[in-house]
Amino acid sequence: MYEKITAAIDAASGELTALARRIHAAPETGFQERQACAWLTETLQRYGFRTQSGIADLETAFRAEVAGPGAGSRGPAVAILAEYDALPDIGHACGHNLISTAAIGAGIGLAAVREHLPGRVLVLGTPAEEGGGGKVIMLERGAFEGIDAAMMFHPAGYTLAERGSLASYRIVLKFKGKAAHAASAPHEGVNALDALIQTFVSIGLLRQQVRDDARIHGIITYGGAAPNIIPDRAEAVFTARATDSAYARKVTERVVACAQGAAQATGATLEHTVRKGYDAIKPNRALASLFVRHLEQLGWQQDTPPERPRMGSTDMGDVSQVVPSIHPYVSIGPKTLAGHTVEFREAALSDRGLAAMLAAAKAMALTAYDVLTQPDLLAAVRREFDGAIATVA
Repeated sequence: MYEKITAAIDAASGELTALARRIHAAPETGFQERQACAWLTETLQRYGFRTQSGIADLETAFRAEVAGPGAGSRGPAVAILAEYDALPDIGHACGHNLISTAAIGAGIGLAAVREHLPGRVLVLGTPAEEGGGGKVIMLERGAFEGIDAAMMFHPAGYTLAERGSLASYRIVLKFKGKAAHAASAPHEGVNALDALIQTFVSIGLLRQQVRDDARIHGIITYGGAAPNIIPDRAEAVFTARATDSAYARKVTERVVACAQGAAQATGATLEHTVRKGYDAIKPNRALASLFVRHLEQLGWQQDTPPERPRMGSTDMGDVSQVVPSIHPYVSIGPKTLAGHTVEFREAALSDRGLAAMLAAAKAMALTAYDVLTQPDLLAAVRREFDGAIATVA
């Protein structure tokens, strides 16, 4: 069956490559991915998938399913996840055009052997990974119920079956002061921007006193109306991250304390909101070992992990806390390649990037086929997820 799966993906490679380029050329930000959603579901329909758009009350989320004979709601179910949102201004600088098209390719490969499947293959379209938390919303609204394993791939500078992610919290700060003429009567004002700048200074000092894995970063979203008016309002958004949710929460509390201290020092008042971002990825080595075995058999060798791995945050972390999951990385450029850059955007359209996409599609399809057809493998995946040590020979 392996040969039939990979042959189906090879036969569709021209269509898949064109689709990845098409999505890349028409970037859409989170929850606005209407064209990408339509193009992806139309492709799946041509290969026999039953599709439903607008699931979980999200306009640009979708579910596509193909089942083995008589499987119905019985038997195992594996989901392959597609991301297709772009970044503001910089477009597909995270390679979601490759992620989504690889998911479609994997679905096409599995649809070619549907008569041998004892369960179901789902391709789930998950919008707004870049800060919108589409997968988190879909989890909360039941879109992942009944799924036994989930997977996706991410383009990167390294090929790694396993790489962690950072748990994150989002912090919105709003300082209120009192406006005054900045030249004739500055003493009558309360400078909200001063409070915000003081917050940035305090956070800069705080960075010396947090763990190496912690990250704090933010932007000013409003800083005043004119230089000759003491700002009576100043606002910012910060993200605090760490390799575990508990420490990310602790860092978040310290960021808020920095803002509270700045408000007291300047006489401004502070309003703040804290929203949980994404959980860290819970690894599943049983699934990852299957993926990397197939990827290496396809000629793609796993790299030695870097001493200081680059990690961001992803809503796939939340999925991995509920469903056994993998989020492997496949190289589309040099090891120095960094996400969310112009260089990454160009790599996501390169020949190497498109080749990595097809290889990832094949490895995911073969991994899903193993899980669906070999109950002992699925049991090993589940044991590890539940806390036992699992190995796959």
